[in-house]
Amino acid sequence: MKINIIGAGVAGLSAGCYLQMNGFETTIFERHSTFGGLCTSWQRQGYTFESGLQWLLGSGKSNPFYLLWSELIDMNSIRFVHHKVRIEIEVKDHTDIFGDRVFHLYTNLSRLETYLLSIAPEDADPIRKLVHTMRRMQSYEIPPKIRSVPELLPWYQKISYIKYLPMLFFLNRIKKETNFTFADKLKNPFLKEAFRMLFDGDEMPLMIITMPLAFNDLKGTGYPIGGSVGFAGNLERKYLELGGRIRYRTGVEKIIVENNQARGLLLSSGERIPSDVTISAADWNFTLFNALEGKYVNKMILKLHKQEHLKVYYSVFMVSLGVAASFQHQPHFIRFPLSQPLTSPDGTRYERMEMHINNYDPTLAPDGKTVISISYYTLNADFWINLRQEDPIKYQEEKQKFAQLIIDQADARLVGLKEKTEVVDVATPATFQRYTNNWKGSVQGWLPGKNIIARSPVETMLPGLTDFYFIGHWTIPGGGLPVAIKSARDAVQHICKNKKVPFRVRSR
Repeated sequence: MKINIIGAGVAGLSAGCYLQMNGFETTIFERHSTFGGLCTSWQRQGYTFESGLQWLLGSGKSNPFYLLWSELIDMNSIRFVHHKVRIEIEVKDHTDIFGDRVFHLYTNLSRLETYLLSIAPEDADPIRKLVHTMRRMQSYEIPPKIRSVPELLPWYQKISYIKYLPMLFFLNRIKKETNFTFADKLKNPFLKEAFRMLFDGDEMPLMIITMPLAFNDLKGTGYPIGGSVGFAGNLERKYLELGGRIRYRTGVEKIIVENNQARGLLLSSGERIPSDVTISAADWNFTLFNALEGKYVNKMILKLHKQEHLKVYYSVFMVSLGVAASFQHQPHFIRFPLSQPLTSPDGTRYERMEMHINNYDPTLAPDGKTVISISYYTLNADFWINLRQEDPIKYQEEKQKFAQLIIDQADARLVGLKEKTEVVDVATPATFQRYTNNWKGSVQGWLPGKNIIARSPVETMLPGLTDFYFIGHWTIPGGGLPVAIKSARDAVQHICKNKKVPFRVRSR
């Protein structure tokens, strides 16, 4: 049985691996010249610039995602870095009781609790409740270790899910807490400001930071040495070893549909590739409204397309620097206020800078040197995408001018940075859109709504269309690599069930 997969990102490669393990014949079609999708990096003059992988949920056995990754990758072969501090945030308007303006978000929960109590003893109650919440998270299987898709289980096996009811009740109680609502409970002005700045001034569900911290404390959210390409490369090698095929530089124009059944792909070259089942691990908007011409939608899909139900996740203007210095005594991840606010050509105003110093990964730079990346997030990606299409010269001018302003501000923080910079690489939302085809240059699919544990409105199977499955980071708001592998595995279980093939995890 032949299955075509669109996209050689983490989701497409994972689906390909599971399908090959279960005896299907698969081919992945990738419009780019390499694998990984958004999980990628690129080389410039001896430096490797990372797209954004900072940690992996499931890097250790304390998190159930480790079991999923281990089905496809030899996790023991990967060296992970576990940072002692998740991020350091320089607070603008207040200091702690010791006169320090920098808030340290420690990854060890005992150390974090001691630190928070030392700087804000008056907030002992909410601090202890916060740490207690994270310790409760550690006691639950998130996600459950029962890895079969619930709807595919017989009734007598579904009963086993009853044991997860306490976890659901617990998550339901804390789902509405945001960094702002938690900050409002605090009396200490320094701590209050720090929590409001956890997401660079935006209000987001607090679980987005507390859940990773809970598992970071147990060495379950480490950074893989080698970064995105190193990690995704493990999946590509596994897929090829299993007998899968990848056609790079091969764009897909349409998904061929006959009698509401996906029957193959029409490539950009005009070639028609038949298949029994089609999987798209490509962009949501491209898949539904280009490749399928908007024919298989419902009211929810149309609301999503208008961004009435969820907003598309931020895109990024990212300046990456190859620097002839290691900056070993600097924090690896810091956010600090700017002396002068920056206004992007797209109209977004920034009062802070987020700087990532990658000196903990020796594979990204020559000895004694490092890579520094500075990211600015925007919801106005269309400005950059349209400008590049309509006026490429002005696009380059605006891009370089804004990048130089960013570098000037960074140099004020790290004195001598400009002098030691050997390579400058600038990526805009148009860059992310051009290389990955992600709608509006999004780097994570959808922004999470206020109810972070709500059922995702994005369906894997589309209304009225058979033998088609949609997978990847667009399927669950917030996206990320865990969503990619989980959605791929779930889809393959559905395929096996429909084609009466027992689902197995084994090498061919």
